[in-house]
Amino acid sequence: METIQEEQAMMPRIGDEAPAFTAMTTQGEIHFPQDYTGQWVILFSHPADFTPVCTSEFMTFASLEEKFNKANCKLIGLSIDGLYSHIAWLRTIKDKIEFKGMKNTEVKFPLIEDITMEIAKKYGMIQPGESETQAVRAVFFIDPNGIIRAIIYYPLSLGRNFDELYRVLIALRTSDAFSVATPADWNPGDDVIISPAGSCGMAQDRMEGKDQELECKDWFFCTKKLDKEEVLAAVVKTSTRIS
Repeated sequence: METIQEEQAMMPRIGDEAPAFTAMTTQGEIHFPQDYTGQWVILFSHPADFTPVCTSEFMTFASLEEKFNKANCKLIGLSIDGLYSHIAWLRTIKDKIEFKGMKNTEVKFPLIEDITMEIAKKYGMIQPGESETQAVRAVFFIDPNGIIRAIIYYPLSLGRNFDELYRVLIALRTSDAFSVATPADWNPGDDVIISPAGSCGMAQDRMEGKDQELECKDWFFCTKKLDKEEVLAAVVKTSTRIS
């Protein structure tokens, strides 16, 4: 019990530096995060090769890889299977599996071999309440400085929502590029939220409508319009938070 608690206590958090590692993958050896400096990364885990939910996810990720690349984001997968299992599984996906119109799907992003569970444990991907021998469906959004910006966990039985993963990436990059926050269910083109007023005078000015760009529901809740094309252009071109 102590060992499990220690491992859980060491789980990385939002705002932490992403734990460093060197790993063998289906695309050769990688050194993380230094090999990805200047790029966003989605590092995600799956329970096991040759399982149906994971297969559907990898096909979906592969079909969306170019879309993520255009947003300056690389994909890296991980499970505690060995390299040869990874290779055989990805070949099977390409040669035999069809799902939602996707077929002949080639997974080109790296899939990490982690049979020792060393990396999975560093990232808290092993959740004993789900399994002690398989990683859950963890997703880490890591920025160009190697800082963890968002974390999402799914249980073994639940396939991920890939529209949401892309939305999170775009929202994080939008917040960085425009110094704004994004409200519930935000998508590019929707209004964004600006920081609450920092003084009584600013609050009064907002309520009197002195800033024509803002629509204020109250002194602390003000939004402004942000054009979808402007957002997407900034997301593609801007590498944020690089020191």
